[in-house]
Amino acid sequence: MAQQERAIRTRRVILEAAAAIFDERGYESTTIAEVLERAEVTKGALYFHFPSKGDLARGVLDAAVTTDGVRPQALKLQEMIDIMLLLAYRLPREPMLSAALRMAIDLQSRRQFGTAWPDWIELLTGILRDAKSRGEVLPHVDEAEIARMLVCTWTGVRVVSEGLPGGCDLPREVAVLLQILLPAVATPTVLPRIEVSAARAAHLYDDMPAWRAESARAEAVGLTH
Repeated sequence: MAQQERAIRTRRVILEAAAAIFDERGYESTTIAEVLERAEVTKGALYFHFPSKGDLARGVLDAAVTTDGVRPQALKLQEMIDIMLLLAYRLPREPMLSAALRMAIDLQSRRQFGTAWPDWIELLTGILRDAKSRGEVLPHVDEAEIARMLVCTWTGVRVVSEGLPGGCDLPREVAVLLQILLPAVATPTVLPRIEVSAARAAHLYDDMPAWRAESARAEAVGLTH
């Protein structure tokens, strides 16, 4: 068990080191030697987990599709909103997430490895379908179409606002986006019950250590049964 946990930690350290350099310099400019130095691991350890630099890139893209920190809610639409708000708060603070976006918008990297966008669309589509079955979503809504537009517009907000004067408060910008889009998705009785704000994004982020501790305890209990 201890060996397995150590291997998981080593893999994560390597992936985070690679993501940080991808985010700083881009995939093409990153070398394995730089990843080794940043991660402070041996070449053997790196190649055990990631046989090539391309595997590192794919690992970063896979890790970028995350619902970590999002707790179950009475409304499935609130869970979807929480995912998008929390991602907006985490992305400027976590190289793993910003590196994945940088690779996605870089044409050369995108041609080599694709993007995480189809996975995000699939994730949001599933939540919207669940929400619709609970009566939270308007009957005429096409879940896959809305999921695709949410991913497109969320990404667009990040890319465009980052280049505007005055900096970018991404959680606030994403909250405004969701406030505009939600009336086209949620039923009139559900809409007033959904909380969408940059303050909620910050609260979700601050609660992540407690969420991680609870998840670790639950996983430990599961392994002992």
